[in-house]
Amino acid sequence: MRHPPRSVLLATTGAVALVGSVVVPVAAAQGATPACTVEYTVTGQWDSGFQGSVKVTNNQAALSGWKLTFDFAGGQKVSQGWNATWSQSGATVTAAGEDWNGALGTGASVSAGFLASWSGSNPAPAVFKLNGTTCNVDSEPTTPPPTTPPPSGGTPPALRVSGNKLVDADGTTRRLLGVNRSGGEFMCVQGYGIWDGPVDDAAIKAIADWKANAVRIPLNEECWLGLSNVKPEYGGANYIAAVKELAARVEAHGMTPVLELHWSYGQYTGNSAGCSDVHATCQKPMPDMRYSPSFWSSVASTFKDDKAAVFDLFNEPYPDRAASSATDAWKCWRDGGTCPGIAYEVAGMQDLVDSVRATGAKNVIMAGGLAYSNDLGQWTAYQPTDPAGDLAAAYHVYNFNSCASESCWNSTLAPVAAHVPLVAGEIGENTCSHGFTDRVMKWFDDHDLSYLGWTWNTWDCSSGPSLVSAYDGTPTAYGAGLRDHLRALNP
Repeated sequence: MRHPPRSVLLATTGAVALVGSVVVPVAAAQGATPACTVEYTVTGQWDSGFQGSVKVTNNQAALSGWKLTFDFAGGQKVSQGWNATWSQSGATVTAAGEDWNGALGTGASVSAGFLASWSGSNPAPAVFKLNGTTCNVDSEPTTPPPTTPPPSGGTPPALRVSGNKLVDADGTTRRLLGVNRSGGEFMCVQGYGIWDGPVDDAAIKAIADWKANAVRIPLNEECWLGLSNVKPEYGGANYIAAVKELAARVEAHGMTPVLELHWSYGQYTGNSAGCSDVHATCQKPMPDMRYSPSFWSSVASTFKDDKAAVFDLFNEPYPDRAASSATDAWKCWRDGGTCPGIAYEVAGMQDLVDSVRATGAKNVIMAGGLAYSNDLGQWTAYQPTDPAGDLAAAYHVYNFNSCASESCWNSTLAPVAAHVPLVAGEIGENTCSHGFTDRVMKWFDDHDLSYLGWTWNTWDCSSGPSLVSAYDGTPTAYGAGLRDHLRALNP
């Protein structure tokens, strides 16, 4: 998808006044353990609003249901939240556990987040109470609480290409069926954080509960590389650690992480330009030679020992909008260099494949075609050479695309799918319904192919589109189609 609606929403709320962590400290005597602790964090703040989170740890007897209360002293008002039922009466805010995260054992923690307004000042709450017990204060010493066991959802298989199929180590065909989790491509470069909304264990479990087996994670090359235009807390080592943590959490729930380069460096002001900025603040027609090969070399080095991870080279190439001929566009797509209508030096798909393989990584690689990955008409004629033989074609389709009918899929996709694995990295529609995606899924099911819905973010489904209205997995009308279909495939 070209323009994540959440990025537009955040960008228009005003200049960022403060972004950082405000954590309420635990005031316990030496050797004592508080009955409960609460870490309150402001993760982003702009001129009239902010995003915050609370992490609650229960050190007392196990709770079958939990309720956290605190008072805002600066007139702040909660407007929405996730991972809890949020309410506010006067200055008092209440966050209560949901059905799926209401139990809180001894030593267990739960995190929840919210959006709120502020004016004048935004002080942190001073007192937090869990089911009436004041947190972050002394209590009698206790024995160490038990360690919460890791989530159990199976382990996603190491993948490779065999003919035109993705297969596991035993040669069993595997389809990637799941969702996109947008945010990592834009929050960091805009200075608001790393992820848009929660990506804790409960949030990822909610995706797995839809019977998804794959999550595509859009990334930003300037944030990964820690360039100077990105705030240090959201770039470089911090960003890489967050991506590794999310990928590990996705895998802990038995799902395949698909790591994808979404926003990249390079100034483009031609046809269909998303922005005039040289930095990675919007989608560009092609990756750039200055940073994209370095990005993929680093990503591949980081994940080369994890063959369950899949690499999607570049979100939605569109050199065809800049070039005057399809031949020039496809040559640019594969070979890069000096391309018609694009001022910066382009990294072609071959450059990126070479960067990945030079690290020794044998992970499956996906490469999307022209027209925002909606045109695979000459994909096989120009496909890059992969010495590992683990290359797949990527395709995106929405109801407003040119190639959005069974006749086009039969004529352009079926020949590619007969040659290499084909993954629809993004499917969706902007109608808040799922009639179109139902047709897409049927065609891909009939051809034993993979698809991932855009996107698991709580945006307006008519402008996104977005699959969920809450990060507990509550679907939009559009998302219900994908959820019900995935559950039917894997009851």
